[in-house]
Amino acid sequence: MWKKIKLILKSLRQYKKDAIITPFFMIGEAALECALPFMMSVFIYVMQRLTSLEQIMEPIHYVNAPFEFDISLFTAGMILVVMAIFSLIFGILGGVFASRASVGLAANLRSDMYKKLESFSFANIDKFSASSLVTRMTTDISTVQMAFQMCIRAVVRAPLMMIFSAIMAFMTGGQMAWIFIGLIPAIGLCLFLIIRVAMKIFRRLFKRYDKLNESVQENITGMRVVKSYVREDYEKEKFNRASDGMTGEFVKAEKIVALNNPVMNTGIHLSNVLIIGIGAYIIGRNIENNVVNGLTIEQMSALLTYGIQILMSLMFVSMIMVMLVMSIEGVRRIGEVLEEEPTIKNPENPIMEVPNGEVIFNNVNFKYSEHAEKNALENININIKSGQFIGVLGSTGSGKTSLVNLISRLYDIQEGSLKVGGHDVKEYDLEVLRNNVAVVLQKNFLFSGTIAENLRWGDLNATDEELQQACKISQAEEFIESFPQKYQTRIEQGGSNVSGGQKQRLCIARALLKKPKILILDDSTSAVDTKTDRLIRRGLREDLPETTKIVIAQRISSIEDADQIIIMEDGKINAIGTHAELLKNNHIYQEIYYTQNNQGGDR
Repeated sequence: MWKKIKLILKSLRQYKKDAIITPFFMIGEAALECALPFMMSVFIYVMQRLTSLEQIMEPIHYVNAPFEFDISLFTAGMILVVMAIFSLIFGILGGVFASRASVGLAANLRSDMYKKLESFSFANIDKFSASSLVTRMTTDISTVQMAFQMCIRAVVRAPLMMIFSAIMAFMTGGQMAWIFIGLIPAIGLCLFLIIRVAMKIFRRLFKRYDKLNESVQENITGMRVVKSYVREDYEKEKFNRASDGMTGEFVKAEKIVALNNPVMNTGIHLSNVLIIGIGAYIIGRNIENNVVNGLTIEQMSALLTYGIQILMSLMFVSMIMVMLVMSIEGVRRIGEVLEEEPTIKNPENPIMEVPNGEVIFNNVNFKYSEHAEKNALENININIKSGQFIGVLGSTGSGKTSLVNLISRLYDIQEGSLKVGGHDVKEYDLEVLRNNVAVVLQKNFLFSGTIAENLRWGDLNATDEELQQACKISQAEEFIESFPQKYQTRIEQGGSNVSGGQKQRLCIARALLKKPKILILDDSTSAVDTKTDRLIRRGLREDLPETTKIVIAQRISSIEDADQIIIMEDGKINAIGTHAELLKNNHIYQEIYYTQNNQGGDR
């Protein structure tokens, strides 16, 4: 845990000075807060001994062991005012610097976590759920932010206030201060038991947050499915269960933590009763016995103030402990992300250029996790020449997407070798490799912004002519031109205001703008009609003759003119050949072909 705390504190960076300065202001505030009751007792002492207003400027001899000095009422009053002003200034400055440091830490943590996520391979991302990552970057960081702010302020101030107040109580009230020392263990034990019970509940809350975020994320992502199946009531009930569960835990925890106040109030009132009762008895006895330097009313007043300060500081310590307990779980979860090492890294001296689109799989074995019992891909041997059009066919779960993910090194293979352009993929700079391998995923995604802005994800500096050419090849030009604002038409988040086929064609155009050596279409023409599909393939052949084109498809018509067609089955290569060869010799290909034909499929 300490390792994770140090890792998080590294994110302070430019706010480190603010975090270091804050405790010094807190020390100053605590010292002045503790000195104020004493000066108030001096002020009262001097005021009681005045016989006329003219004596305000005259020094009065103050005697109260171990203190003995001369001071005027005016001087005592001015010291009180100055101490109060500086206490206020120190408190304000401490709050300002603590806020700046804590907010800065949270901002840097979010940035560091986001950068870390961007460096993750798919294998790393698979370890964390999306809802959990959202919780870690929002709720967990907010909790750590509040805990850090409280630490650099209250963790310094509260213990110092308790210590300084106890010292001043003994110096001012002598043996009477033992009343507080006797109460502290009893109150401290009660607060400890409250915290201990609350801790267990707060730990469970973070898992509840994950479930709640997961429910919200699923509903937003799958809103169309929810509505089409009329499952709104079911989803509301599921969300309410998650929300009610979290609310119940929060209420339970807050009820327990709320016991802090009655416990502290009981302690404060009890100490006041004891001080007033015992103090009144001592003062009365001193008057009867003509004791001159015994306990005075102003000392008893100071004692009452110090008692409140001691016990309130104890309560602050208990609240700090609760906040720290809540933040510890957040620290652990944030630390897990920051400590996670990307499974895929750049080599020391990477190759900075991909010569061509040749792809060679040599005895490749791959599994998603080292703990997996079965390989996702096994004994893969493929030789793809630069510029070829390759089709990949197979049933769901046969390993098609796993196969193409290895080419852009989204995952690393465990055995064998994979070469692109004559070099092992592990020898390339990651950015260079992925810029030369454009992938249009099965689940297409568009970002909020204009069509032009989305297309320029492929090439930030692409000209309008290049955008139009890419859209012409992907058959997106016609529907873009039909929009009133054409390429400046705004795309809503996720591309919700365009059809599935339009979204696929825009994503293909975006990939083409990268001018890749290898273009991978992962079932990314499934939502377009057969005529448009055929035109896209023809455009790819004619305009990108030197680009290797790998197309995963469910329709044979999408790949029947490919140079090679790879048949995948259960993570293995069942066959490789042309359309004519496979139609003649491969039963899987024959079954798919004749089934699609019999059902009116494409020829």
